[in-house]
Amino acid sequence: MIKKAYKFRFYPTAEQERQLAHTFGCVRFVYNWALRLRSDAWYNEQKRIGYHESSGALTALKKSPEYFWLNEISCVPTQQTLRHLQTGFKNFWDGRAKYPTFKKKRAVQSAEYTRSAFKWVNGQLTLAKHKEPLNIRWSREIPDKPTTVTVSKDCAGRYFVSLLCDADVEKLPVSSSTIGIDLGIKDTVVTSTGWKSSNPRHTCKNQIRLAKYQRRLSKKQKGSANFRKAKLKVARVHAKIADSRKDFLHKLTTALIHENQVISVESLQVKSMIKNPKLAKAISDVGWGELVRQLQYKADWYGRTLVSIDKWYPSTKRCSKCGYTLKSIVLSVRSWECPECRTVHDRDTNAAVNIKAAGLAVLACGA
Repeated sequence: MIKKAYKFRFYPTAEQERQLAHTFGCVRFVYNWALRLRSDAWYNEQKRIGYHESSGALTALKKSPEYFWLNEISCVPTQQTLRHLQTGFKNFWDGRAKYPTFKKKRAVQSAEYTRSAFKWVNGQLTLAKHKEPLNIRWSREIPDKPTTVTVSKDCAGRYFVSLLCDADVEKLPVSSSTIGIDLGIKDTVVTSTGWKSSNPRHTCKNQIRLAKYQRRLSKKQKGSANFRKAKLKVARVHAKIADSRKDFLHKLTTALIHENQVISVESLQVKSMIKNPKLAKAISDVGWGELVRQLQYKADWYGRTLVSIDKWYPSTKRCSKCGYTLKSIVLSVRSWECPECRTVHDRDTNAAVNIKAAGLAVLACGA
């Protein structure tokens, strides 16, 4: 039994849209208020304020006439945002994330509801303070009644609802296939068997349309109605690019997980690699980090094994036949001949073969 989220798009009525806008605003305000409260307490008094202290302060804040409008929405989303802030601080203190930042009005808006704040009757979802159920476009069935509901609005003005459910995921039959994959720009994935996935280059395909809308946006007066309309058009192009990229990566990772028992992949520092001004755009568009993340959780779901090898392992420069290692190799060289055994290697396929061998060694030796 695992927790699995099912995301659907929905179309709110005018009244629901107003209620959701009010809810998003209150959630954002409470998050920023609590972040300021905790930051000031630490920097001014060297005092840590946790979730319980900030929750008590929020209760007192709601009683004041100045902030009485916070009581017009369900109390669950505001309490949940305090829990999210607590998680953000915990990740910061543990060194897993940066210091929490303030939420912006023009960014993605979201609100989380637990079981006490929504009704699930005959497959229809009704949120607290809402009179009518949400008009959800169901694309698949969900296995059980949701335990948590997250409503969000993206920068393109689209509304989504994510339903967290308890689901039984059957393990896949054991396969004898093991591969290593090399992540690249020309081809998103190159396997040790020589298969290459190609790279759709979603940003490049929409570059002309995106540039046109960005030029129009730059000529609008900031804050005007025409500025907001032009900004929405730019956001819709970005949303199309992001959706296309996610769709491609999900199909690719699902195929890799279903066909192979063990997958070896190289550990990459994407944040450091995108500092290269010539390759930053292409690296960001290919989505290496998201690909590895999907491989990891899908491997856990379906009983597969994902092995990450050391980022400094010379997979590209090492000959997969005799083990000879070149001193250096430039990115423009797509194939090379080993000076020791005279074997001609395809750059990416050779790297994938070496990654597979290193991954199996890590799996066997544990280091």
